[in-house]
Amino acid sequence: MLRAVEERERLETAKRLRGVIGSVFRFAIVTGRASQDPTIALHGALRSPVVRHRAAVTEPAAFGALLRAIDGYQGMPEVRAALQLLALTFVHPGELRSATWSEIDLDKALWIIPAEKTKMRRVHRVPLSRQACELLQEHRLRAQGSLVFPGVRSKGRQISENTLNAALRRLGYSADEMTSHGFRAAAATLLNECGKWNPDAIEAQLAHIESNSVRRAYARAEF
Repeated sequence: MLRAVEERERLETAKRLRGVIGSVFRFAIVTGRASQDPTIALHGALRSPVVRHRAAVTEPAAFGALLRAIDGYQGMPEVRAALQLLALTFVHPGELRSATWSEIDLDKALWIIPAEKTKMRRVHRVPLSRQACELLQEHRLRAQGSLVFPGVRSKGRQISENTLNAALRRLGYSADEMTSHGFRAAAATLLNECGKWNPDAIEAQLAHIESNSVRRAYARAEF
């Protein structure tokens, strides 16, 4: 069954399916319905998917050109504001697209993303720069409803990632050059290379979790 999925080049699906089947067999063992988990013997038997990194502009001068292009975007003001805020906060695009005004406190210059919206299922506190606060304040005067960035066609639905990527294409950036998710890679690269910021602070702003379990247990700084 797994080979049939693999042959369709759904390598990540085959990997996840093996894990699901293994969970079923382990439950069966605990409840006396089976004596072994056959998926254990399949570790390494399936082809691994090739990791494809999302395209991003990471060279300083080129990134500056990208920011100027976004500032001059002639499409919907909401789309321009969304791209500008991605550059200023480098959160996951999904977190930005689903953002509500109740999560944002402009007086405290803080955006608190609830755990259920984050990839790691942990509350993510995003400090907002002066520029981000000014952008949001100006955008709020135009916005309607609870969503910070509602869809172009429906104010009750969040803006789509396709809309953000389509805006980048209109600005002349192909899918191999820049994506909405690429602002995270750009930030990680440029901030680390400039040497002005604590690497741990950069990782915290990216909402990455410390891989060392002992260090993670003791290092609780929110920077």
